[in-house]
Order: sequence, then C-alpha cells, then structure tokens
Amino acid sequence: MKHQDFCEEFAFLLVKYKATHKAKQYGGVPLSSICCTLRGLLNMRTEGVNLTSEEHLFLKEWGWIMDLSPSNPLYEILKQVDSGKKLSKEETRALKKEQQKAKIILEREEQEAKIILEREEQEAKIILEREEQGKIILEREEQGKIKKEIHLAELATKYRISRSYSSISHRLYDLLCKMDRGDGLSWSEQEWMKFYRFYEPIDIYRQMEEFTQLKFSYKATTCEDSFPSSNLYKILKRLDNNQPISPKNCQWLKEENLLETLAIVEKRDTLQQTVFAQLKNKYQATAHQDLSASSPLYKILKNLDADIQLSESEFNWLEEHQLSETLSIVLEIEQKRHFAELKVKYKAITYEDSSLSSHLYKVLKKIDLESQLGEPDINFLKKRKLTETITLALDKYAASLKSKIQSGEPLSEADFDWVKQNKRQDVITLALDKYAASLKSKIQSGEPLSEADFDWVKQNKRQDVITFAIENYVASLKSKIRSGESLSEADFDWVKQNKRQDVITFTQEKDFAALKVKYRIIDRNFPFDPFYAIMVKLEREERLDPVLVVQLIQQKLLASHGMIAMAYHRLEARFYEQEYERTGDKWNLPNASSHWRKAGEPRSALKVTENLDFDQIKENKLKSALLTTRGGAFRDIPKLSDAEKCALKAIEYQPQSHHPYTLMGAICYERGQYSQGDDWFNKAIKRGAESEDIDSELKRVVKNAKDEKRREVVEYLLTKNPQRYAWAKAYRKRQGGEDARRKNS
Repeated sequence: MKHQDFCEEFAFLLVKYKATHKAKQYGGVPLSSICCTLRGLLNMRTEGVNLTSEEHLFLKEWGWIMDLSPSNPLYEILKQVDSGKKLSKEETRALKKEQQKAKIILEREEQEAKIILEREEQEAKIILEREEQGKIILEREEQGKIKKEIHLAELATKYRISRSYSSISHRLYDLLCKMDRGDGLSWSEQEWMKFYRFYEPIDIYRQMEEFTQLKFSYKATTCEDSFPSSNLYKILKRLDNNQPISPKNCQWLKEENLLETLAIVEKRDTLQQTVFAQLKNKYQATAHQDLSASSPLYKILKNLDADIQLSESEFNWLEEHQLSETLSIVLEIEQKRHFAELKVKYKAITYEDSSLSSHLYKVLKKIDLESQLGEPDINFLKKRKLTETITLALDKYAASLKSKIQSGEPLSEADFDWVKQNKRQDVITLALDKYAASLKSKIQSGEPLSEADFDWVKQNKRQDVITFAIENYVASLKSKIRSGESLSEADFDWVKQNKRQDVITFTQEKDFAALKVKYRIIDRNFPFDPFYAIMVKLEREERLDPVLVVQLIQQKLLASHGMIAMAYHRLEARFYEQEYERTGDKWNLPNASSHWRKAGEPRSALKVTENLDFDQIKENKLKSALLTTRGGAFRDIPKLSDAEKCALKAIEYQPQSHHPYTLMGAICYERGQYSQGDDWFNKAIKRGAESEDIDSELKRVVKNAKDEKRREVVEYLLTKNPQRYAWAKAYRKRQGGEDARRKNS
C-alpha cells in the first residue's frame, strides 16, 4: 500500500472510532479531498513555491495526517475493530485510552475556545463604546473643519488664490489668517508661499506693507483699512509717484477726516505749480496757460530738464499745441545729445568743441550713415590726432561694402578704388569667397561654368573651386553606379586621368555585390580578393587557374559544389570539348565529361561520351576512362544498371585502374548493398585509391540519400567505424531534428 493511501485509511479509522480530537473539524468534508489537497501543498512546498497564509494554515491543521506511521499499534487495533474481530482486553483498554485522551483534548480545546469567545465579545463591547464616543468627537471636529473650510475659501477669494491647495490647506490657512490679522510674514513663510506658487497673496502682502508705510509717510494712520483695494491706497500711491490728485479724491480725503494728508497734497500742488511756471519760462512755453500738474506739458518739461529723451508722442504733442520755440530748444538739445553720443561711439571725446556747427559733427554723422569719407575729412581727423576715429570710419565703410557683397549687390568702381587705396584685403577676400561660392552653387546645380568663370578660377588660383567641381563630378559618377547605370568610356577616361581610385573601388564593390547575389553567396565576410577577379573572369567566360581553384577548395574558401565552382567546371568542360573538336584528341572527352558532372550537368557529360565507336579506339586506358566517367554520369541521373555496365566494362579494359572499382563500390552503396560495396572499395584501395577518395564517394552517397535510406547508411558506417566516419554524426543529428519537426507538425 502506498503511504498516501495508508495515511488516508488510518485517518478515516481514527475519525470513525473517535480516537482523535480532530474528528469534529472534518465537517463532512471527504478525507480523500483533504489528503489530496495536503499532497498538492506538500509538493508545492518541496518545489520552492511560495504558499499563501491560508495554505500555510491548512498545512498546520491537517499536516498530522501525513505523519501517521504504519508502526503505530493503534492502526492494527482499529483495523480489527473495523473488520468485526474481537479485541483483547489490552487492545480494548488501549483503544478506550486513546478515545478518552481524544475526548479530554477536545473538551480542553472547546473550553479554551469558549474563553477566547467570551474575551472577544468583551473586547468588541469596549471597542463599540469607544467608537460611539469617537463619533461624537468626530462630529464636533467635522463641524469645526467645515467652518474652517468656509473661512479658508473666503480668504482664498480675498487674496486671489485660484489654483488647488487641498494638500496644503492647513499651512495655507494659518498664513492667510496671519496676513488677515495684519501680522507680518517671516522670510521663510514668504518663501513657502513662493515654492507653492502662491504669488498673488505675496503681492497683496507687499502692497499691504507698502500701504502701511505710505499711511505713515503721509499722515493717514487713522485709517484702519489696510487692504490694497482701499481708495486711500490708490490716492497715496499717486501722491508718492508725484502724480496729480483729482478734486474728487481731495474731497474724499476731507470727508474721511484725513486733513493732514490733504494738507500735504495741497502743499505739493502749490510747489508743482511754482516749478511748472519756472520750467515754462526756461523752455519758452508760457503760451500754454494750463498750470495744473496734470498737464502733459508739465511731464514733458520735467523730462526735458532731467535730460531724458522725449518720446515721439511727446514731440507730436508739442507740435499739436504749436509750441515752436520749445520745439526748437528740444531739437537743439537732441542734436547736442546726438553729437555727444557720436563722439563717444567713434572715440572723438578729446575734441572739446561741442557746437552743432562743428565740422566734426558733420564727419561723425557721415561715418554713422556708412558714407565714404573724403580726403578733406580724413585730413581733418588726422590734424586733430583722431586716429581711432579714422580706424572706426574705415571699418564702418568696409563693413557696408561687405554687407553689399553678402547681399549679392555688385561693388562700383569707386568701391574697388577705395578698397585698393586702403589695402582692405578682408573685403577682397570676402568678394573672392562670395564669387567662389556662387561658382560652387552653379556646379552643384549642374549648370556649366562659362569660359570667363574658368579664367577667373585660374587667375585667382582657386583650387577649392576645382576640388569642389571634381568631388561633385565624382559624387555624380557614384550616384550613376549606385543606380545601376553604366559609366561611359569618357567617364572611365576621366577617372583614370584624375587618378580617382575611389571611383574604381566603388564600381568594383558595387559590381562585387551584384556578382555575389548572382552566384548566391550570402556570407557577409566573403573576401573581395581573389573572388572578385575570379567572378569577373567567369563573367567574361575566361578560364581560371585550376591550381588556384583546388587550393581555394582545400582551404575551405570555396565550396566545391557552389555556384562559382560550378561555373568554373562548366567553362572547363566547354574548353575540353572545343579542344577535342580542334585536335581530335579523345583524351579531352573524359576531362570534359568529368567537368560536366562537377558542374551538376550529368546529361551533358553523357552527351560528350555517346556515339563513340570503341572498336576504333586503340588505348584500353582511354576506353576505361571514357566508360568510368560515363558510368559516373549514369549514376548521377540515377541509372544504376547502366552505370554498373559501364563500370564492369571499364574493369575489363583496365583491371588495374582503381577508378571503376570505386564507381562500383558507390553503386552498391546507392543500392543498399553495403558489404558488397566495401569489397569493391577494398579492391580499389589495393589498386591505388586513397581512403580520402573512398570517403568522398561515401559522403556523396549520404548527402544524396533520402530520409530512411540516409539513416540506414549513416547507422551502417557509424557501426562499422565510428572514428573514421565521425562526420556522419552530423547527418544523424540533423535527421533527428527533422523527425522531431515532422512529429510536432
């Protein structure tokens, strides 16, 4: 009996005869279900699967079932009871003892459960009472919270807070309350506001601070309102900015009993009127009768007196009110300011004369307008040792010429004369570079250069233009090659003449890539040298060096059955056919036949050797060679009977040649006659065949064989000599993979 079946049976007996205190816990659940669940959980735990808390609890409660032992004497007693056998006194006593023990444990557990239940009921009662008390406290807190939220919303509206603040409402509420009480915010509190992007309250707070300062400065502290929306704040701001206070606002100050503030306003207005009158006399604007500080003229004259440049609108105002004398003064001031600015700008501050009639003013204006200075102007500056001014003037005019060049505007003869006279090579260089750039643009767009362009390039020795033209032409040739278009003879002549090996290399690489596709070469690392030359020769149908081909195959650089090798054999076959036609030498025929076979064209090989009159051929060696290669071609088709006839006939003509014996061995293997094939191969070896030649034939048999036949050949060879034929293991492995794929599909 399996352990799990035993455990299930033992547990059943314990429950049935109340020999365990766990009997009540089964609750009608089949023991088989409990045991099945137990086994599953134990397996999961053994495999390292993480169990849930419920699964751990199940194991704790029912795990004892799996620990039941067949050596427990109680098991045998319960089995006897269950089978109806009578128990001995000792067995009856042992059973009753177990039942009593189970009863005592059960009663103890029930008593403990009762105590726990009473304790839990008492704790639940206490928790309920606490919850009732908590509800009352929560209701009070909720009411306070609602009031606080309403107040916070009012403060947020007052201090223009529009963005969300739910996550930081407590801190924000405290700060807004502090501001509303008129208490100052500390630096850290202001930084907190900035961090959470509450810029509006900060602005209002600063305005409140400013309002408090203004009230103190202008004796309006009796006003209790400290919020910036107050009318008083606007009045005091205008007063502080020296702006006029309207009669309506003066009346408001009087009504609010802010008489000291009103007195300050009146005193300031009187002072402004006095200053205004003085300014009008100074700047000949007495024709304007308005003496109010709110007049635009007052501000204009104050700016003029403070040497602040007037705006266009202020000029227009003076013109509209026909204050021509004031305008003349303003214009003169502006010109003097302009003269002073030009002297600083063009390093002429050592010249003391600042009158507007000064010749220096005219010269500096010319420079500023990028006009060319005449010789008298240059001499004027030289006499006054204003060398820096001359340098700046020349640089300024040179810059204007460069700007002309950059915009494509041609320089005049006078401009060129000036450049030569002042030796401004920088301007000449820019002009040359600009023209060279236009030629490069022509070249790039495909527009041909004129003779004048070529003359200019030679005359100015602009090798960069020549280089650009060459590179542009090279790029066009590479583009041709890339698109598959053939280069003309003229293109190739140009490439050779200019020694552009890069174009030749590019052409060869492009051609090499196309040839690799044609010859089905997918190896990315396939070497350019010597295979490009080989493939080019094949394309021209030129013969390859046989020694080179053999070396490449031996070095595993060339596949013996690849497209290149097959093309090589095809050329060789045709060569020997042509040689036969040219010379009549029949030894060319077995060579041609052999190459046709290697080229994968056995029917062409048969065609070469058919219709031959062997009676006319004297040499037995030649007859044997012809029959052997013909038999090989029949084997390739495959026509094994015809192949065998040829092989046996070849042996008759030349019994000591190993070639027909090798062919016979291969034919036997193709037929599945392995021991006979081995006999023929042994005869071939005795006549000079190499083991490598035999192995090559066997590899060919395995490669060409189909599924079941291939498996049969492979198993025969590996059984025969697993070391010599170790290469056959790869076919066995591949066959196994193919069988598995077929099975899955």
